Amino acid sequence: MKVAVIGAGSFGTVLANVAEANGHQVSLWCRTAEQAQQIQDSGTNARFHPKLRLDSVQASSDMGVVVDGADLVILSVPSKGMRDVCLTLAPVLAPAVPIVSTTKGIQADGFLLMSEVIERACPGHPVGVLSGPNLAAEIAQRHLSAAVIASPSAALREAATQALGCRYFRLYSATDRVSVELGGALKNIYAIASGLAAALQVGSNTQAALITRALAEMSRLASHLGGNPMTFLGLAGVGDLMVTCTSPLSRNYRVGWHLGQGLSLSAAEQAVGQVAEGINTLELVHQRALSMGVTMPIVSGLYEVIFGQKPARSVAMQFMQAASTSDVEFVLPGVPGP
Repeated sequence: MKVAVIGAGSFGTVLANVAEANGHQVSLWCRTAEQAQQIQDSGTNARFHPKLRLDSVQASSDMGVVVDGADLVILSVPSKGMRDVCLTLAPVLAPAVPIVSTTKGIQADGFLLMSEVIERACPGHPVGVLSGPNLAAEIAQRHLSAAVIASPSAALREAATQALGCRYFRLYSATDRVSVELGGALKNIYAIASGLAAALQVGSNTQAALITRALAEMSRLASHLGGNPMTFLGLAGVGDLMVTCTSPLSRNYRVGWHLGQGLSLSAAEQAVGQVAEGINTLELVHQRALSMGVTMPIVSGLYEVIFGQKPARSVAMQFMQAASTSDVEFVLPGVPGP
């Protein structure tokens, strides 16, 4: 296959390396000609993964060159730039080529998931999403990892598995694209909350309660948006939530940790040095939950801390002392509730 990876950031670079190692012809789109030339000259992406080899990857800042003859396109760009990238991609991509998004975010205008942004900008192309507990640095080091590829198109799921599936990166299939994509976007919010809590040196009990109630909030919102809450028991739900809320390799966790250390939001993001999708997602989800009447106390509390300048400890105490509700809200038809 020819695999075109759009976005030479941390995750895009790793996926280009995986596809190359699987024996596919790989091209990589870079935002600047300077970055493309650096990758071509050195066979590495010096900024993100200087030790990861990209020997046969063809890097270019020309979108038409990158997707020429592609059998599969993988989009790995920040959510804020997704629409513009897709509008550049659409006129140069051959008809019906499947597109897979790895971007975990939501577009403000219309509260659109990335797959919806892609479908509107690139009509006529099957669209899927790749999500799961996937820290790019660990995949680069060949640690065993797993992800879920979600799409109504069986052909797309098969193409993505052929391109990226290998002994250290296992791919599982799903059709509930809404829930898989929401899981990938929403977990960034809770990773910030978890990093902030860690900086405040809360106990393990508190961290466990935070992560578990986060899962309840995620599935609650998904059910209101047409997803299946049971999907959150898989890799894109509890799997991604666990790793993002507990690992210092998570950029959203690190932003939260710096906030807990007393840094301002801008200083925290500057200290991390990479885009933390959770900040943008927090604003959007907070407003959406209010408009839909969906109860999301962790989202509301974190919003008050970051944008309302309220002390984190006092907000946390309000959350812990709030009225108790059902532990597990969703059950299978015909099965007694827990």
